Amino acid sequence: MVQNFSGPLPYLFVFFILLLCGFGLPLPEDVVLFTAGVLAYKGLADIHIMVAVAFAGVMIGDGTIFFLGHKLGLRLTQLPFFQRVLSPVRLAAIRERFHEHGNKIVFAARFMPGLRTPVFFTAGTLHLPFRVFLFYDGMAALISVPTITYVVFLFGHELEAVINTVRSVEHGMVLLIALVIAFFVGKFLWGRRKSANAPE
Repeated sequence: MVQNFSGPLPYLFVFFILLLCGFGLPLPEDVVLFTAGVLAYKGLADIHIMVAVAFAGVMIGDGTIFFLGHKLGLRLTQLPFFQRVLSPVRLAAIRERFHEHGNKIVFAARFMPGLRTPVFFTAGTLHLPFRVFLFYDGMAALISVPTITYVVFLFGHELEAVINTVRSVEHGMVLLIALVIAFFVGKFLWGRRKSANAPE
């Protein structure tokens, strides 16, 4: 689907999916960054602009979750949409981590997909200064976003080789499965035919 994108669509796609990831979309953010690198490798986007757009999507999404925690606090967790991602048990455990590890947990959460949203929300509820949140989250994003996107872009030719190998293996597996099914169907029909022709 994304290979048919053109113009600003690749950038808009990556930007808005990363925003949704910040809100708890059950899709690993790294997969979106991987896709961003593929789009650039295919010539559908400029790699440098894509990295900037991805970084903006990540930071705006994270900042929105932080401000929701800061302004609405635990009231937001009463809404059905947020109860799964921001459960009281999970938030209590993250508060304990804040007390144990301090603000460094914001940096670490960037590399722990399942904890990003609750950690950033909890940082807001604890009224962590936004400049502190921005520093730790921004430093982590400056590592993860360019690294994943540029690596996929630079090694896109290797990726295509892997995809072609997987496709050939898939075709071989389909053929093998078809032959196995044909063998057992033939064996079953042959057995029924022998039974029907057997003297009573």
